[in-house]
Amino acid sequence: MASLTELREQLDAVDDEIVKLFEKRMDLCGQVGEYKIQNGRKVFDRQRESEKLKSVESKVSTEFNRKGVHELYEQLMSMSRKLQYQQLVQAGALGRLPFIGVSSLHAGNARIVFPGTDGAYSQAATKHYFGENCNCFYVQTFREAMEAIEEGSADFAVLPIENSTAGAVDEMYDLLVEFENYIVGETTIPIEHTLAGLPGAEISDIRRVYSKGVALMQASRFLNEHSDWQQISVANTAIAAKKILEDKDKSQAAVCSAYAASVHGLTVLQDQINDDLDNSTRFIVVTNQKIFLEDADKISICFELPHTSGSLYHLLSHFIYNDLNMTKIESRPVKGRNWEYRFFIDFEGNLADAAVKNAIRGLREESTNLRILGNY
Repeated sequence: MASLTELREQLDAVDDEIVKLFEKRMDLCGQVGEYKIQNGRKVFDRQRESEKLKSVESKVSTEFNRKGVHELYEQLMSMSRKLQYQQLVQAGALGRLPFIGVSSLHAGNARIVFPGTDGAYSQAATKHYFGENCNCFYVQTFREAMEAIEEGSADFAVLPIENSTAGAVDEMYDLLVEFENYIVGETTIPIEHTLAGLPGAEISDIRRVYSKGVALMQASRFLNEHSDWQQISVANTAIAAKKILEDKDKSQAAVCSAYAASVHGLTVLQDQINDDLDNSTRFIVVTNQKIFLEDADKISICFELPHTSGSLYHLLSHFIYNDLNMTKIESRPVKGRNWEYRFFIDFEGNLADAAVKNAIRGLREESTNLRILGNY
């Protein structure tokens, strides 16, 4: 029997041959790519790849090797596609993505909509992004804000997309798919909950507390210290503050921001009641125009996948091969199709970059219903 050293030497010799054959294969794939460019053929041919996998599987002797050669050739064909996508970029065959780069959002006279009411965190985010004197107004729901920019009664909407403790705002992901609106900016503000009541009220007077359900959860440690208080969920923290003012009942209080308390003439009975004092929410700025700032460096997309083994793995490889840093991935159920999911991904880049065009071309050919949600 050969020694371990001898076996390794034989493996090295085989590997040298594999590397030479790999380079020969990639050279041929490049020639295939040139042919496809000249003749307007698609890079991804699902039927051809399926037939190839069956062919190579039939040429091995064991079940273990069958699975191994299947995985190997999936990778080889994936590398071939990525080479051909790069050739398309170099040949200028990818063209421009349907978004226009702009130097600024020209928001000086813009109308900006936010969900909630005066004093809402979303209003604070709006003024943080567009300035204190921006022309803004509120609607009750996220959907109404998306409808306002779709129909043109507002130029931009500022909407929450993610909280550092509560996670993603699922409804917003669904609305981004439903509406033809696009993300053009983002801003993050700290979420600093207070307990606010009528002027002259004291904590000992409180019997009922109103706020958004998530806010009640985020202040649960403080609220649990007062287990006799009734906790009542409303649509928005600022709406809760407004209710306290309107009801004029000293036994009622709101969990809201100090800003909302000030807007509605309430007194802060206890500040910093968050369980997590580092709590913050990320808001997106949305418009109905396909535009992006020329210095934008973050892209959001969504897509669906075929129900096949390894499909997500192969899609994500497009980020690796194009040296793009993926920063976030979320999934949401596809309505009307049980156990199927839509994936939402954020990654670094600009729509004018060749690497981004290359990755998006590959993602579009190999996924279903890919949408660019924005570059910001």
